[in-house]
Amino acid sequence: MREIIFDTETTGLYPLEGDRITELGCVEVVNMIATGCEFHALINPDRDIPAEVTAITGHTREMLRDKPRFEEVADAFLAFVGDDVMVAHNAPFDRSFINMELTRAGLQPYPDNRFKDTAEMARERFPGSPANLNALCKRFDISLESRTKHGALIDAYLLAEVYLELNGGRTRALDLSGLEGADRTVRYTPRPQRPRPLAPASTGDERARHAAFVAEMGDDRVWKNFGV
Repeated sequence: MREIIFDTETTGLYPLEGDRITELGCVEVVNMIATGCEFHALINPDRDIPAEVTAITGHTREMLRDKPRFEEVADAFLAFVGDDVMVAHNAPFDRSFINMELTRAGLQPYPDNRFKDTAEMARERFPGSPANLNALCKRFDISLESRTKHGALIDAYLLAEVYLELNGGRTRALDLSGLEGADRTVRYTPRPQRPRPLAPASTGDERARHAAFVAEMGDDRVWKNFGV
């Protein structure tokens, strides 16, 4: 099942009073696992950005002045999302801005039933506890090192991890379901390859001494069965 985790950064809180989107970040998840396929755009809002918003997002009018306007990235955004469900934290906020921008661009806004709200999911699962993204990342031991500022794409990736945990964590990737008589083989959803391989945990000297030690055991050694 394909879904789109997304986030927006904006000039303020009120789309009907002139606030605009300044950044849009989307992450594709399949069976709740991020695939590495993404959509990201910095957007010229054609208006000033308050200092208090810049302190949160790092966006200024000057840095966005030469970026495309929403209507210039709208087709690429719509193509990336396709017909799939859209998942956001505090989805009514992001939905209101997306639909405002779509309407301004002369495009069809999304219906409410296209969206899932992870903030609502968190409040239902952990009543009375903080349900903001930072608090959920800390609850699920998800690193926040990359989040020096609020960024739409960074937050979408963090939310993808939170969304998986809210739905049962990595065990959801283990498929034990099946109808009577169906193939009930356990399958794992493939995970993206690391961008950089892990460095060896042992030193070259340690590996050489281990190989010499194993060699002393002779040809009947059990280790030989494992190619050591």
